[in-house]
Amino acid sequence: MTRKVERPGKGQQGVARSFEHAYRGMISAVRTQRNMRFHVVVAVVVLVASLLLGVSKLELAVLVLTILLVFVTEMFNTAMEFIVDLATREYHPLAKLAKDISAGAVLVSSVGALLVGYLILADDLGPLSLATLESIRRQPAHLTLVSLGVIVLVVLFGKALTHAPNSFAGGMPSGHAAVAFAGWVAASFIAVDGGAGFYAGLISVISLLMALLVCQSRVESGIHSVYQVIMGAVIGVLVTTAAFQLL
Repeated sequence: MTRKVERPGKGQQGVARSFEHAYRGMISAVRTQRNMRFHVVVAVVVLVASLLLGVSKLELAVLVLTILLVFVTEMFNTAMEFIVDLATREYHPLAKLAKDISAGAVLVSSVGALLVGYLILADDLGPLSLATLESIRRQPAHLTLVSLGVIVLVVLFGKALTHAPNSFAGGMPSGHAAVAFAGWVAASFIAVDGGAGFYAGLISVISLLMALLVCQSRVESGIHSVYQVIMGAVIGVLVTTAAFQLL
């Protein structure tokens, strides 16, 4: 007699499974929704602009929260559209109203984000001076934070475009490798700029070894291929180096 396998009830799937479902939702939203892809690109531009214009920590926090609000609203709008389409394929005034209201919520959050961005960045818009760029270089915390934010968005965008598997782990590129090598580059720049002297090289070597160990663990566990790990490492190095060296 075949034993019936019961599906785990709500709240019984564990934290890892919950993260996996959330990951699938984010990838599906970016992959299937053109507006979501547009929001990701705009978020990258805004984060880079915040570095160029030298915003304060509080202003950067407000920008990040505003970007997240737009993302969340767009994802709820996408979920609402799927639910309505699942409930009925026929035209119904209430179904249309539900979609229109959820789309209106996205519009409201987008307009609000535009206003917040303007209020924060408007006073600093204009030609960038060497003094502005030099002041940015003296803020490694901002450079590191924005670099990691851009890397996460690039990895998410890459996984969606390359049709990464619907799992919290795996896919191209490797997000763990990207973040690990970004940490190595950031730690190296900060150690050198901070005048650590001999210890700067030691800090860089230790950070590199830690990044390599992260990549090795992803390959040995079968979660990523060597190519996926290399691509993630390249993204982490290029984005962070651009932030610390070119801006």
